[in-house]
Amino acid sequence: MRLTDRVEVALAGVRMDAPVQRSQGAGPSDDGHLALDGLSAAVPINAASPYAVVDGRLRKGQIDLGIEALPTARPKFYDLATADGIPYRKIALLHGKDVLATTVVQTCIRYAEDQRCRFCSIEESLRAGATIAVKAPAQLAEVAEAAVRLDGVRQMVMTTGTTAGRDRGGRHLARCVRAVHDTVPSLPVQVQIEPPADLSVIKELRVAGATAIGIHVESMDDRVRQRWLPGKSTVPLAEYERAWDEAVRVFGWNRVSTYLLIGLGENPDDLVRAAGTLIDRGVYPFVVPMRPMAATLARRDGTVAPAASLVADVTARVAELLRAAGMAGAGQGAGCAACGGCGALQVAGG
Repeated sequence: MRLTDRVEVALAGVRMDAPVQRSQGAGPSDDGHLALDGLSAAVPINAASPYAVVDGRLRKGQIDLGIEALPTARPKFYDLATADGIPYRKIALLHGKDVLATTVVQTCIRYAEDQRCRFCSIEESLRAGATIAVKAPAQLAEVAEAAVRLDGVRQMVMTTGTTAGRDRGGRHLARCVRAVHDTVPSLPVQVQIEPPADLSVIKELRVAGATAIGIHVESMDDRVRQRWLPGKSTVPLAEYERAWDEAVRVFGWNRVSTYLLIGLGENPDDLVRAAGTLIDRGVYPFVVPMRPMAATLARRDGTVAPAASLVADVTARVAELLRAAGMAGAGQGAGCAACGGCGALQVAGG
């Protein structure tokens, strides 16, 4: 698959029946899930897109692009519920072809409008009744066991809304990881968290059984952060740097990642340079286009996704830096970079 095709599909979306998709929640993506030439892809479902999945192939208009396109099948664990009647899909969702994903705390101290990350709708899925506010460790272990046994899930991602404590929600994450690890010890798990004020939390997460960790900054330009992440921007970049360094010490080189979003108005050369500094630290910079999700402030304000040419340029340059460092998303073992579906770095060789 060409990088240009992968990027254009990521931005324009695709016409297809998508048994696995989500419309709201944490993070920068609200897409339908499929495999493109065997690689996981999360792309918008868009009835106006020139791209369509037809008979297992990706087409642009009437042209067969020579790319196998297989929508992710609805997993069997979605048909199950806990003993007290909570559907498994309200506890964790399938992402991509083989990733189990959950937000263990579906509320965030930064969700007031003047604090909220403009691309995030973490609390909207809770308001819509699509999930529950807090996932218990035992619930997650139960769902993970079923997802592995019934659907061949191969990795798990646990993120959390930021809490008020110095651990930023990390200790509940650790309890959840431990429960899953004790039940399905072979399942790699990535955790995602803001930099904790108490850095010992990072070691607690590793001891609990986490394979990798994401500490997501989204941008390393303070002006961009103040506009797009007003609450998170109050956490100085120096705290992110301390947390990344401790995470690399605890988890290891290329077991730590961070999102860098393309399309927030940052100078592309500065973005690529920032990615290079992260690579030098042993941190994988997962560059992903910002696509305004339903119910986000960005969507409300009419913000549009970045140009395909910009996304392809930044992705190609960051992939070149990753290759030079011998760093690949698959080396994370679990998590967003290991899946790769929200971006195009895997197609570009990163």
